[in-house]
Amino acid sequence: MATVTSEQHRRLSDAATEQLLDDLRGLLGADRVLTGRDVRDQHGVDESFHPIAAPDAVVYPASTEEAAAIVGVCARHRAPIVPFGAGTSLEGHVSALQGGVSVDMREMNRVLRLSVDDLDVTVQAGVTRKQLDQVLRAEGVFFPVDPGADATLGGMVATGASGTTTVRYGAMRENVLSLVVVTADGQVVRTRSRARKSSAGYDLTRLFIGSEGTLGLVCEVTLRVQPTPEAMSAAVCAFPTLRDAVDCVLSVSQNAIPVARIELLDEMLIEAINRHNDLDHAVAPTLFLEFHGTPDEVAAQAQETEQITAEHGGTGFQWATDEAQRRRMWDARHHAYDATRALRPGTSALTTDVAVPVSALADTIIRTRADLDEHGLTGSILGHVGDGNFHVTLLIDRDDPADVARGMEFHDRVVRGALEAGGTCTGEHGVGYGKATYLELEHGAAGVRMMRAIKHALDPDDIFNPGKIAGAAVLADD
Repeated sequence: MATVTSEQHRRLSDAATEQLLDDLRGLLGADRVLTGRDVRDQHGVDESFHPIAAPDAVVYPASTEEAAAIVGVCARHRAPIVPFGAGTSLEGHVSALQGGVSVDMREMNRVLRLSVDDLDVTVQAGVTRKQLDQVLRAEGVFFPVDPGADATLGGMVATGASGTTTVRYGAMRENVLSLVVVTADGQVVRTRSRARKSSAGYDLTRLFIGSEGTLGLVCEVTLRVQPTPEAMSAAVCAFPTLRDAVDCVLSVSQNAIPVARIELLDEMLIEAINRHNDLDHAVAPTLFLEFHGTPDEVAAQAQETEQITAEHGGTGFQWATDEAQRRRMWDARHHAYDATRALRPGTSALTTDVAVPVSALADTIIRTRADLDEHGLTGSILGHVGDGNFHVTLLIDRDDPADVARGMEFHDRVVRGALEAGGTCTGEHGVGYGKATYLELEHGAAGVRMMRAIKHALDPDDIFNPGKIAGAAVLADD
């Protein structure tokens, strides 16, 4: 696990912190500048395995103008700013490694504009995925990026989120048209127009997508939306081995079947969700699939996929268009984390993700499963296998140093194995500070220097989420 060395842990002095807080209270009022231990601790930890690193204060802007004013105050004091959405990130993104101010976007939660004709929507950064879905559903459109958690759209931009539907609709980089961001000098910048095409200069929008709050504060997001499919069908199929399941995925892709979702759950995860959700899936490596289109298209996609699954030893292929059944299946999938946690009560979850070229996916997943079993580790594997991305949720007893060491060694082997296979240290969780030590292995020293140059150009005083991504030169390994 990565930690910050004490000699490099830059924090404001007590006197400087008090002056900062006084200025923020003068701007927002005391009720929106909170300094209690509980609220600071809540904003100093996400869903990751990393320990709490609390900010000095938590503030709640209600508009882009207030957000810009907050950044201006912090910039004058050179106080760190850590953007906060829903706290569902997984690599220590919201940890206030140098104290400072956590900027909670929850009050910036309005859907500002929806154009069904243009198939786009503009939201404030604090709008959550499920909140947006409720607004869009009534208009016959939907936003396809589904990371599972009810994350905020600003947070999804920050981490470059993707999820179960990426195989058909793409990740945030393919679905964000434009952003409104506050820069380190307190300026409000719109990164792009709403036009679907533009060759006007650098792609500032995608520069901020995946920047994890290190370059600026995202305040508004304009997103592509999709027409709601006339029909949807969910399917499930069990396989004799992990390789059979992954090879089936490759065949589905090679046959150009436009599946909307195709998820791999290993045998341990199937057993876990059966227990947790009172289901009766066959305990075997399993694919969950979903098809979108007209009723005839959905039926044809499901029938063609059923034939392919049979060729790879798949059994029990079941598909249905019943909405309740489809939602129940995906609800069980989205609670895979909780189901895995229940396998070893009292432990903590170390969750990691990697992605590899799909041709290397089967070998990588099989090697990972064998590694878990060989070392007696309790963990499940879940894969967005259509795009080569998979996750491991490993259960660790924090009070047992040997167990923690085994877990961290396993994590290191998984990441290095993915890099050796031509993959990435993170497919969708992001770098934060949890995976910063692998960035140079993936991009090389020159690539990391380029990232640091961009960071320095946009944030020369390093106030935005210091210690994350390429700015994590302050990190040391335990």
